[in-house]
Amino acid sequence: MSALPSRVWTDAEWERIQLGYRAQDMDEKWNVFAEDRVVFLHRSWTGYGIYEASFAPVLGGGFQITQAVVESDPERHRNIGDAYACLMLELVISAIVLGEPAAELRGRLVELTARISGKTDLPAGVVQHSALGLRTEP
Repeated sequence: MSALPSRVWTDAEWERIQLGYRAQDMDEKWNVFAEDRVVFLHRSWTGYGIYEASFAPVLGGGFQITQAVVESDPERHRNIGDAYACLMLELVISAIVLGEPAAELRGRLVELTARISGKTDLPAGVVQHSALGLRTEP
């Protein structure tokens, strides 16, 4: 991926990210797990790996994504551009793994989807659910 999220996750958030997330029902779309400093984001229904992000410590504390890849096989994932991939990578980690409201990221997802698809009348909830799914509270 040529575009990466600029967010710096705190040490406590990094500890939580390393625990990952496992989908609990059909409305959840993501399974996330970490090995060392690499976080893998897989679609829960197919098991396909979609994103792989390498994290590194940041001077002064926290962790940041320093490198990431996104699945490019169109039979496994519809890759619709670097901006979308960058946003989805951060959104899945923030909203699904960490359970944050991520309102600003969700809004950007709706706007970007409308711009890419040319469909400005899509309900925000539908856009968010189709890409992100839900998160069951632990």
